[in-house]
Amino acid sequence: MLERMRIFSGNSSRVLAADICKKLGISLGRATVSTFSDGETSVEIDENVRGMDVFIIQSTSTPVNDNLMELLIMIDAFKRASADRIIAVMPYYGYARQDRKAAPRAPITAKLVADLLTTAGAGRVIAVDLHAGQIQGFFNIPVDNLYATPILLEYVKRNYPGKLTIVSPDTGGVVRARAFAKRLGASLAIVDKRRDAPNESQVMNVIGDVKDKNAIILDDMIDTAGTVVQAAEAIKNEGATEVSVCCTHPVLSGPAIERMESSSIKEVIVTDTVPLHEKAQACKKIKVLSMAGVVSESIKRIYYNESISSLFI
Repeated sequence: MLERMRIFSGNSSRVLAADICKKLGISLGRATVSTFSDGETSVEIDENVRGMDVFIIQSTSTPVNDNLMELLIMIDAFKRASADRIIAVMPYYGYARQDRKAAPRAPITAKLVADLLTTAGAGRVIAVDLHAGQIQGFFNIPVDNLYATPILLEYVKRNYPGKLTIVSPDTGGVVRARAFAKRLGASLAIVDKRRDAPNESQVMNVIGDVKDKNAIILDDMIDTAGTVVQAAEAIKNEGATEVSVCCTHPVLSGPAIERMESSSIKEVIVTDTVPLHEKAQACKKIKVLSMAGVVSESIKRIYYNESISSLFI
């Protein structure tokens, strides 16, 4: 039934790509993605893709620039190999945090990446939990923004009975946290982060009732873990019984693992949109949930020209 579909992967998402192919009952496409001695990316497609719908699964996570170039060069290779449709599946869309001019003379890298993907030859993009919804508008091609919410909700419902409070670690994530709390029947709290003066420590004020409740901090990504660890300490100081964290993208760079291991955080629930590095894999606080089911179903629906939004109703 999927005879005109081919799924390929760069080096950043091979495990997730293999899981997706297993769900779909097809084999992962044969491609050699390596580097020349000077560091340039080399791509060789080892099978015929003429007239096929090609899905390239590649998160632009660390090393971000290498993985982005792999994706762009693979798209170009498939375009020149006469693939019918080329869909870039980016479980983690890198450079998304620079999505507006927050300061004078600042770049908008989320738009730059959108232009690069389109110019390379992508006809459609699938992403998971974009850092900002307006990034979809940076493209002149269809963009499907998938959500990890159903996966995270199912785990929380199964493992966190009792009184819950969903916490947004900043004001920017309130909409996400409110929707999550509503579907759980939980209360909502917000951490207001302020800095009274440059180079002074941040003051965390908790808005909402967390006393004697299990608190779950909800965010789209954890990078250096500074924000979630400080938020967790503020929530504990307000009388929360325990604090856990839910996020889609475990970027976990710099001192993230050390910060989380030494914090009062009970559990960090993440998905596999970003492959965990060795230190993160050894962290016992991290629980990884698979996005393979959601992504594979979305791929199948695109192939058959069916609705994707109905997956998240």
